Amino acid sequence: MMPEYDKPNIPSRLLWEFDYDSFDFEKSYKIVIERILERGNLDNWREMIRFYSKSQILETIDWSSQIEERDKRFSRLFINSDFVNVT
Repeated sequence: MMPEYDKPNIPSRLLWEFDYDSFDFEKSYKIVIERILERGNLDNWREMIRFYSKSQILETIDWSSQIEERDKRFSRLFINSDFVNVT
């Protein structure tokens, strides 16, 4: 049996087509990050930054074919700013 891990406090509405209770937030990080970048609010962004590493977030921004280039540029700038400081 795998050990329990911390789950991010992400609304299930962002992952509507998945079984939220059994969703693997670590393995499927690109899906979660992409959804938050596309549809999340500031609190969701802060939780994403708390739970996932900056490198995972930046990797997902580069990987995503769903996110438009303009939004990718904004996301990179925002992630690298102090605005979302989660201390």
